[in-house]
Amino acid sequence: MRIGELAARAGTTTRTLRYYESRGLLPARRGGNGYRTYDESDLKLLRQIRTLQDFGFDLEETRPFVECLRSGHPEGDSCPASLDIYRRKLAELDGLIGELQAVRAQIGVRLAAAVGEPPLCELGGQEQ
Repeated sequence: MRIGELAARAGTTTRTLRYYESRGLLPARRGGNGYRTYDESDLKLLRQIRTLQDFGFDLEETRPFVECLRSGHPEGDSCPASLDIYRRKLAELDGLIGELQAVRAQIGVRLAAAVGEPPLCELGGQEQ
């Protein structure tokens, strides 16, 4: 398939595909006519990238998943490097959740002090 069809099927733009190509995430194959050509495996790569980006992964963090697929694995998360990225991302998210919980607690205390009520517990009710 050509770049426009791949972009449409992947729900992205041709500009994005060219960018992925420049970053080495999407193979740059050319047909005899000089046009870029793609196949279903390229669509699978793009879907993997898009899914990970929807989860908050940056583009470079998708690379091990793409390389895993390119090496012939049926899924991009079946390689050790991909699993390492998952572990790092979970640790990052756990840290952010902890920070947000601390901020939420501080805001709850300030709100309670401002309105003269006891602080709210985590489940939304008042602490006893």
